[in-house]
Amino acid sequence: MNLKNKLTTSFFATMLAIGFAGSASAGGMLRAPVPDWTGGAVTCEVIHYVLENEMGYKVKRITMPSGPGVAEGERAGDIDFHCESWPSYSTTNDIYIKEWGGDGSIVKLGDAGPIGTSSYWIPSYLIEKNGGPIKNEPKLSDLNDHVDLFKGMDTGAKGRLLGCPTPAWECRDQDRLDMNGVNFKAIELGSETAHWAEAQAAYKRKEPFVLYAWTPHWIFAVLDLVSVELPAFGSVEWPASGWDVDITYNAGRPGMLTEHPEASQMIMNASITNVQQAGMIKAIDIDGRDIEEVVAEWMEANRDVWSSWVPD
Repeated sequence: MNLKNKLTTSFFATMLAIGFAGSASAGGMLRAPVPDWTGGAVTCEVIHYVLENEMGYKVKRITMPSGPGVAEGERAGDIDFHCESWPSYSTTNDIYIKEWGGDGSIVKLGDAGPIGTSSYWIPSYLIEKNGGPIKNEPKLSDLNDHVDLFKGMDTGAKGRLLGCPTPAWECRDQDRLDMNGVNFKAIELGSETAHWAEAQAAYKRKEPFVLYAWTPHWIFAVLDLVSVELPAFGSVEWPASGWDVDITYNAGRPGMLTEHPEASQMIMNASITNVQQAGMIKAIDIDGRDIEEVVAEWMEANRDVWSSWVPD
């Protein structure tokens, strides 16, 4: 092939590639981290579906721990938006987001819909009314009466709490135990999958365990769990207290509002309920289905729920 033909072929190949890229992502590219728990990932995939299938965007899904790194990525302009933040778990809201007194370097993009609660839980077979050794309405301090029951090979003389799966969630489980004088050690398993797998295995063997859990979640449809009462949020200094009820929200870098106003408005409009989310979580975590497939199926069946999110 001579140089002229090479240049001609290269030109048309380039134009063809540009044409395909433009038709596939007319709205542009947006970068968003995938939340590292299934519920948050579902909320985000619902938003991704609308952006990609209805608004001409392409979403680059970024795998990274949730937490402060996401906020720093948005402030640096490396991340455009993120989904389903839980206010109780953020140490940066009051620094960056105006609604919490911050400087506005991150903007809130509406409420996400799910309303979350968090606590520690024990299996119901440990409760007195079911023949177990622990009082029917246990408090965190009551765990000191049962340290030997909950000891693990990785906790020495202390009881074992299966705490938040990863440190990036900033649950501060060990601080909470220490501030309340509870002689337990918090163990982090590194992933949500490992967390629930260990709890289910212990439950099947009718072994004692205490674990961190949150709602909405499928685990409560699979295991009969009883909440351990923590000091009420606001009654003592955090993290000695339990968590507040979380009105979850979406957020992003300020440039989203000016550079992608329609996408920003859609994210602000988007909202799914605990029940809607829980059904998809079950299909993914219990039935073993692919998240994109589950969300796409739900979106196709519920166009009346989300079609109004897209700006006119």
